[in-house]
Amino acid sequence: MEFTDQLSRKIDVSFPPQRIISLVPSQTELLFDLGLSNRVAGVTKFCIHPAGTVKSKTIIGGTKNFRFDVIDQLKPDLIIGNKEENYIEGISILEQKYPVWMSDISDYESALAMIRGVAAVTGTTERGKKIISTINRAFERLPEFPRKRVLYLIWHPWMAAGTGTFIHSMLSRLGLINVVEGSRYPELSEAAIRQLNPDVVLLSSEPFPFKAHHENSIRQLLPHAKVVHVDGELFSWYGSRMAKAPAYFASLLPVI
Repeated sequence: MEFTDQLSRKIDVSFPPQRIISLVPSQTELLFDLGLSNRVAGVTKFCIHPAGTVKSKTIIGGTKNFRFDVIDQLKPDLIIGNKEENYIEGISILEQKYPVWMSDISDYESALAMIRGVAAVTGTTERGKKIISTINRAFERLPEFPRKRVLYLIWHPWMAAGTGTFIHSMLSRLGLINVVEGSRYPELSEAAIRQLNPDVVLLSSEPFPFKAHHENSIRQLLPHAKVVHVDGELFSWYGSRMAKAPAYFASLLPVI
C-alpha cells in the first residue's frame, strides 16, 4: 500500500508491516502504545520507554549514527524516522533499501498528525484515534498560567529552544512567552541572556543534564529570574507521552 509521510514523500509499504524499526525515542513509545510491541524489531540506544519492555529490542545505533549492518540483519519492512532527530545521509542510505516513513514536527498539530500517520501506516488507526482523543482531553484541562517571559535552555554552552520548535508550541499552549524569537535552537552568549532578561528560566532535563553549577551561573546572570528544572521529556516528546504532559505542567504552576 502507498502512504504519504510528513515530508510529502510517497512510501510503498507491505501492509500491515510486521518488522518495524523506530529511529526516534518518542515515536518508539508511540509504537508500543499503539499495541505494536511484537512488531517492533529495532530501536535506537536512546529509546528508553516503555521502560523494561523496550530493552528486549535490538539496538540499531543512535539517532544520528545508524548501524546499517544490524538494520540489514533485521530485514525491516518499515522504518520510522524524523527530519530533525535523524541525519539526512543515513536516511538517504536506508530509503534506497527500505520504506522509510518520516515525521516533521514543529507544533501540537503536527504532532497529532504524526500520530495519525504512524497509526495509518501500521494498521492501528483506531488505537491512534483513541490516543489523540486522550491527548486532546488532557490539554483541555490545562490551568491558566501567568503571562510570564520564559527562557527554555536545552544545552551548555547555552542553547535555547526558540520559535518553530515543539517546545515553543508547548510553552505557547501554557500561555508562556518564549523570549527567544527567530531561530529554532540558537546558541546564546551570557550578554545575550542578560539582554533577554526573562522572568523564568527553565532548565531541561534533556538532552543536556544541567547541574547545580549551571543553575548557579544562570542565577548570577539573572538574579531576579526564577530558575526551574523541568522534565524535558514532557516538553519535547511528541507522541503518546503528550497525554501525560498537562498534569505535569499543572504541577509547575506554583513554581512558575
